[in-house]
Amino acid sequence: MTLARGPRPSQVVEGAERVGASVLDAIGATPLVALDRLFARPGVEVLAKLELMNPGGSMKDRSARYIVGGGLADGSIPPGSRLVESSSGNFGVAVAMAARLHGLAFTCVVDPHASAANVTIMRGLGADVEVVDEPDTAGGYLHTRLARVHEILATTPDTVWINQYANDRNWLAHYHGTGAELVDQLLVPPTHLVGAVSTTGSLLGCARRLREWCPLQVVAADAVGSVIFGGPGGRRELPGLGSSRVPELHSPAEIDRVEHVDDATAAEACRELLATEAIFAGGSTGAVVTAVRRLVDDVVPPARIVAIFPDRGDRYLDRVYDDAWLDRARARRVAGTR
Repeated sequence: MTLARGPRPSQVVEGAERVGASVLDAIGATPLVALDRLFARPGVEVLAKLELMNPGGSMKDRSARYIVGGGLADGSIPPGSRLVESSSGNFGVAVAMAARLHGLAFTCVVDPHASAANVTIMRGLGADVEVVDEPDTAGGYLHTRLARVHEILATTPDTVWINQYANDRNWLAHYHGTGAELVDQLLVPPTHLVGAVSTTGSLLGCARRLREWCPLQVVAADAVGSVIFGGPGGRRELPGLGSSRVPELHSPAEIDRVEHVDDATAAEACRELLATEAIFAGGSTGAVVTAVRRLVDDVVPPARIVAIFPDRGDRYLDRVYDDAWLDRARARRVAGTR
């Protein structure tokens, strides 16, 4: 028997086979799990939204799919154009996936802190990866990455800068995606939402959707050395957490509490999460776990805390899960607190 093959619909029809048109249709619908082993304080419930289970390994899959798909739909990304973006790694992987499946070229500008695994994946997806190695004055590489992005825009025809730090589709992806899913998954509303920040898009998108349903305290897990909330810039080695510039999307009035987490503490929390809950997570997730722990110690029961776990651990084997790297990070932590 010969089977006729045609284009698959991107939306699943009720009663039809649940087969997506591409891996982009596997993004989202991530599980929510209780962390009763790690957080056992009576009257305080902690639930984790496992965004690390998206096919590209992080919640950035949602932003990339929404930004690229929306840009193609409204013409701001012309068919056949080249995308360019600055990324610490996970967003680059997500955009490379979307670009490959939509027939777009992609140049990703990264820095030495991008994991070798992420760079390999991006190149395997056909992306051009450029590495800048000049630190900026804020202790990171974001300013020099963005300078290279502008050089590419000025010299390469038909190039579109996604600009995740200022693109409203970044937070809207999580308003309509992660946040909307949480409303559907939960019967009892949460009292607190905890998430990591870099562009701030994911935390703000989730918070805005949840606040339409219930009152909510929003807690940001930021990096020591990040300038998002006005702190001094400094050295940071965990990619995807914090920023050396204030994102245009940032809305500090919508965030009630900020917890700054150093590299070593985030890594220790990742290892504790793996040992207690068997969740293999990346550095930003470790920062979220640390922020939750501090919140659990302070909050007045009853409380229901939802934590967004943004990234998985396989991209961090040479850092978070490397003993020698952790020893160096601990030494930096001690030096920084003298």
